[in-house]
Parts: sequence; C-alpha cells; structure tokens
Amino acid sequence: MTAQHLAQPDCAQQDGSWCARIYRFTGSDMVARYSDTVVGAGLRILLILLLAVLIRWLAHRAINRLTQVTANGPPAGLLGQRDTDAGGGNSATYQRRAARARTIGSVLRSASTLVVYGVAATMVLDELGINLGPILASAGIVGVALGFGAQNLVKDFLSGMFMMVEDQYGVGDVVDLGEATGTVEAVGLRVTTLRDINGTVWYVRNGEVLRVGNFNQGHAVAVVDLPVGHGADLTAANALAGQVAARLTDEGGALEPDVLAPPEVLGVESITPGGVTLRITVKVRAGRQWAVQRTLLAGIKEAFAGAGIPPPTPTGFTPSP
Repeated sequence: MTAQHLAQPDCAQQDGSWCARIYRFTGSDMVARYSDTVVGAGLRILLILLLAVLIRWLAHRAINRLTQVTANGPPAGLLGQRDTDAGGGNSATYQRRAARARTIGSVLRSASTLVVYGVAATMVLDELGINLGPILASAGIVGVALGFGAQNLVKDFLSGMFMMVEDQYGVGDVVDLGEATGTVEAVGLRVTTLRDINGTVWYVRNGEVLRVGNFNQGHAVAVVDLPVGHGADLTAANALAGQVAARLTDEGGALEPDVLAPPEVLGVESITPGGVTLRITVKVRAGRQWAVQRTLLAGIKEAFAGAGIPPPTPTGFTPSP
C-alpha cells in the first residue's frame, strides 16, 4: 500500500461519497475528513431556509387573501360590520372596514414572519451543533423577567388587537372611554389618542379601557327635550312640535339628509316645579345627532314663541298677576 493511500482518510475510500470527491479535488486530508458533515449540514440548512421562505410566503399570501376578503366581502365577515347601509366601494363603511383589515393584516404578517424565522433560526443553530439548552433556558428566564416587568405593556397590546378586530372604535369616532370623552385621533396597539370638546388631547392606554361608548356606529338618536310652562296646552304643544319636526325632517327639509326615520313625539318626559318637559326623538346618521338636535330646538322654540306657548317659570320666581 502506497504512502498516499495511508494518508487518505477512511471515508475517501468510499466511492461516491463527498469525502472521496473532495479528497480527489483538494488532496487535503482535513478538508475531506469533514466534508460529509459540512456538505450534509449545509444542504440541510439550505433546505430549512428555503422551507422558511416558502412557509412565510404562503402565510403572507393567506393573510393577504383573508384581508382582501374581509375588506371587500359582505358585512358578516371575520371582522364583523354593524352598519347595514349599502354604500358600495365609496361608502364610509367600506373605507372603515378596509382600513381596519389592512391594519390587522400588517400585524399578522409581522407576527408570522417573526415566528417562522425564529423557528428556522433555532433549527439552523441545532444543525450547526450548538447546544440550545442553555440558550433556551436563558431566554426563558429573560422572558419570565420581562413578563413580570412588562405586564401592562402586554395587556395594552392585546387589548389594542382585540379593539381593532372587534371594531370597537376608529379614527374620527366620538367615544366615551370612561376617563376621557372625545374624538378619536389615532388608534395604536398600545395607546388611543382622543381630543375632547375643549381641545385637550388625551392618551388612553388600551389596557385601561374597561368600557367603550361609541356615538358613531350604526345610527344615533337625537333626543330633543322641550321645556314649557305649567299653563301650556300640552296637546297643542306636542302637535306643534311634531309638525315642526316633520317639516324639518321630511323630504326637502333642512335635516332630511341626516334623518333615517320619522321623528317620534313621546310626550311628557318630566314635571318640575318650573314647568313640564316634552320629548321628541329622531333616528339619525351616526355622529349627526347633535346637529339635528340643535336645529330642532331652534325651530321648535321659534314656533312655540309664535304660538304663545309659555316657557317654563324659573324656580323660586313667581310671575306677577
């Protein structure tokens, strides 16, 4: 046996092996000895990376399809829709649903990328022979520490996700979040920004929101309370208020674009020492209840004054005979 054969690694004598091929090409004992391990591990790592890219692409494609279906599909989709007003692609309902679907789709794509690439990185480290036990143990300890220290942050993020999925409110809605009431200017995963009627900006942590009152979803009701004096003819006052409300809300009236149903004259709402309060309600488009209420109050007050219906008497004041 020649000296060259004695210097050959055992694996170089196996025809067809990577060791034999590398040894014939390089003539290096060390390179050939580890070629099977290096090439085999490299191919497995390459396969892992290709599978990770493929799985990420499939996940993103599925999320994009779900987002598109949710944004363009019928109201009874994943994200739900309360507004039954059919406005087509240009309606506020469609735009709101599409924006919410895009936001949630972006979050889901980021989360899927993080999970897929995280698992792939772990498998690659394992193929390289790196002991993952200490790393995973350290990561677990760090995760527990962060979990205890960032409980509120995690709570805020989860609450923000559910708020967007459930469409509890969106930008432009007037909402009551308990501690603050105002118009929503921004909705984030951690903080919701409101601006109240005085112009003050409120930053409300999503995890602290226990209840949400939304004045802009579906429809609203304009409640008009009309105080009159005790000496007023209540039947005539109710009839006149109903006539004025009908005139303003019927076809061609000033309030017709905002009204969804004819006004309802409910009659006497309360009796106080100063007078009697009559009430009218009108079903209107979301967010228009205050404008409708002000217009009806002005119109009915003017009609009451013209018909001689007495206003309420201030408490403690006795009119002269």
